[in-house]
Amino acid sequence: MPMTRISLLEGKSSEYHRTLMEQIYLAMRETIEIPEGDRFATITEHKSEQMNNSGNYDGIERSDDPVFIQITINAGRSVEKKQALYAAIAKRLEADPGIRPEDVVVSLLEVAAEDWSLGNGVAQYV
Repeated sequence: MPMTRISLLEGKSSEYHRTLMEQIYLAMRETIEIPEGDRFATITEHKSEQMNNSGNYDGIERSDDPVFIQITINAGRSVEKKQALYAAIAKRLEADPGIRPEDVVVSLLEVAAEDWSLGNGVAQYV
């Protein structure tokens, strides 16, 4: 059960938001085999002065319109699956809605199964 948090500059359309969430969901489905319908995601928009993309960091020249994606997932996926996920997200977001791959920043936060409650105050994965 991934939980996806997307941060971007304010002013994007509802369609843009829906496309971001859908493309990231599809990338997770095809690379880390999340269950169908597992669509927990939020989008937070920020004013330009509330985001810092570090410009040219680690040899990647980012624009002033980055998309930060943090995905909380159960621990245990291989490095290869994680790399495939990063590549799939960048490729899908470049195709639609047209985000430069250089502007797609992804981080994974791995947690144990007991760190989730999907509702009712119950740790369903324990």
